[in-house]
Amino acid sequence: MPEIFFEKSPPTTTCMHTQELYYRLALSLVNGIGPVKYKKLISVFGSAEETFRQNFKSLRQTGLLTDGNAAALKSFDDFKLVDRELQYTADHQIHIRCFDDENYPQRLANCVDSPSLLFQKGDVDLNSQRVLSVIGTRAFTEYGRRMCEEMIEQLKGYHAVIVSGMAYGIDIIAHKACVKHSTPTVGVLAHGLHMIYPPAHAPVAKEMLQQGALLSEYFSHSALEKGNFPTRNRIVAGLSDATIVVETDVRGGSMITADIAFSYNREVYCFPGRSIDTKSAGCNLLIRKLKGQLITSADDIARELGWKQMPKPRAVQKELFIMMSEDEKTLLAILQQKQPVHIDELMQLANLNSSQIAAAMLNLEMMNIIHIIPGKMIGLNN
Repeated sequence: MPEIFFEKSPPTTTCMHTQELYYRLALSLVNGIGPVKYKKLISVFGSAEETFRQNFKSLRQTGLLTDGNAAALKSFDDFKLVDRELQYTADHQIHIRCFDDENYPQRLANCVDSPSLLFQKGDVDLNSQRVLSVIGTRAFTEYGRRMCEEMIEQLKGYHAVIVSGMAYGIDIIAHKACVKHSTPTVGVLAHGLHMIYPPAHAPVAKEMLQQGALLSEYFSHSALEKGNFPTRNRIVAGLSDATIVVETDVRGGSMITADIAFSYNREVYCFPGRSIDTKSAGCNLLIRKLKGQLITSADDIARELGWKQMPKPRAVQKELFIMMSEDEKTLLAILQQKQPVHIDELMQLANLNSSQIAAAMLNLEMMNIIHIIPGKMIGLNN
């Protein structure tokens, strides 16, 4: 599939611009070494670089690797692919999140089979206080569409980050609703970040990057394989506090994701449907088996999770404008023309240094004029 998505951007930082990162990327490419073995090897030998330095006997003595695994590691020589990935991620502002980074999503890190590496395009905080996964069938009904869109609209007041899988159906409905309501949203891909599949969702993905992120465990030019989709589902389930199943049949990816979330001891919530509606049969089954709790609105979710809605912002009054400094008025004028705005862009547009913008933003936030959105985005209160 052709590369259709990203243009080159200024270089960005990754989890570690060191030789260790180089070897971590290489270790992830060794046949037979999945996330569990990967993490254990680094724990045993102290680093990926040191793991590569071990002889065949030392690798086998760990009890972690078969003869085939150890031989694959010792014979690995595809370092050109590592070079290519480091160059691509630097050129396209893609963050590499290692499993032991502070910026690696900690909810996901608690899952035994979590990816050893994640590639992130976009600056949303994956460790935000409130994160929900929204999943459902590709062949949705009008009922499913309505429940999903209404739920996302209602969740806006709770300032949650919404995770889904960028697929046809409920996934893309959820992402589009988040864009509409300026809600941070994360799309978990089953392929590398050099493209978007399906291609029809590329425009939505670009809009999502203004306030959210795209996430993948695959090298940027990895081939799109059918088996990646169910594997991707564990990330969708592991990133969040709870998984919301909007509408699904008794078989399919949504049921797999719900089962994974349940196995992770995460909450699963389901919108119920009529017993004769096949597209609600999966939700009804999860409820009947006590794997999912019945919900009818976002308020049900918030109540079960103990969330309180954020206070409604007050209108900006003329008196406040008179009291503002020139720096604060400059920021307000920019936000009135365009929002939300990333803090780096705001600094550039306002022509202020970091200390000036920090002081101005603090005062505006104390006056309840602006709010901070996960991902270093700044929004204007209504």
